[in-house]
Amino acid sequence: MKKYLKLLRVEQWVKNLFVFGPLFFSGNFFRHNLFSESIFAFAVFSLVASSIYILNDYRDIESDRLHPEKKERPLASGAVSRSAAVAIFVLLLVAASGLVVWGEYHFHHPMWKFASIIAFYFFMNIAYTFHLKHVAIVDICIISAGFVLRVLAGGYATGIFISQWAILLTFVLALVLAIGKRRGELINAEISGKTRRSLDGYNVQFADIALSVSVTLAIVSYLMFTVTPEVQAKFGIKVFYTFIFVVFAFLRYLQQTLVYNKTESPTKIVYKDHYIQLTLLLWMISFILLIYYNN
Repeated sequence: MKKYLKLLRVEQWVKNLFVFGPLFFSGNFFRHNLFSESIFAFAVFSLVASSIYILNDYRDIESDRLHPEKKERPLASGAVSRSAAVAIFVLLLVAASGLVVWGEYHFHHPMWKFASIIAFYFFMNIAYTFHLKHVAIVDICIISAGFVLRVLAGGYATGIFISQWAILLTFVLALVLAIGKRRGELINAEISGKTRRSLDGYNVQFADIALSVSVTLAIVSYLMFTVTPEVQAKFGIKVFYTFIFVVFAFLRYLQQTLVYNKTESPTKIVYKDHYIQLTLLLWMISFILLIYYNN
């Protein structure tokens, strides 16, 4: 069973928690019907995302076998057969489609916008898998757009409005993660002496500059989000001061990346760095207090 969970990359489902963003920040997290709709969006997105991971691994079997880490993936290592992977891929898409149809009949508002987001995400990632992941800058923008689509899916599934600043913040935050991952891959490629096609068009100097620009954009976007009239009317003016946690978390990440030259993906750094974890926890607690205990 473990090899199949690894094939689905279940650990990557944490990214799909972004679909809960609109519900959480709307202050309706404990409304049963809306929470159920967010769970529904999370499930559909996870199934479709796993189908894309399988497609990507299937296409990259030969190249993954030459990679020091990716050679352990179920398809590259031979733990899962190609025919089994194809069958699971089809099953995931059928299950996701079935859930969307079920949601159309069981939820109170139409699901066609949500279904459109899911379809767009799927075909965008097919293009990414077969070609666009080798086009510099376009690749990281597609990754970032995927997170925006997760947030939009959560909004459309629950009928909750999403502000433009929230969309921009999501995009640039994901851009930071994508560039950080590319930078780590570049460092590892220099150490091993092996180049990869997906890194064409990048170098460490460009990644450092792009990472700094993206972090700056993320901080500015967050500040603008906190001072918009609708946000301050909802959460109070104290929401502005949560920028302290955001700035510290980004600076800590830059320190780990640029000073200590950590080559791990940003998500792995977050999993291991206790300072960032504590900062995110304090930020989350502050928002819970502002949203649900402000009145």
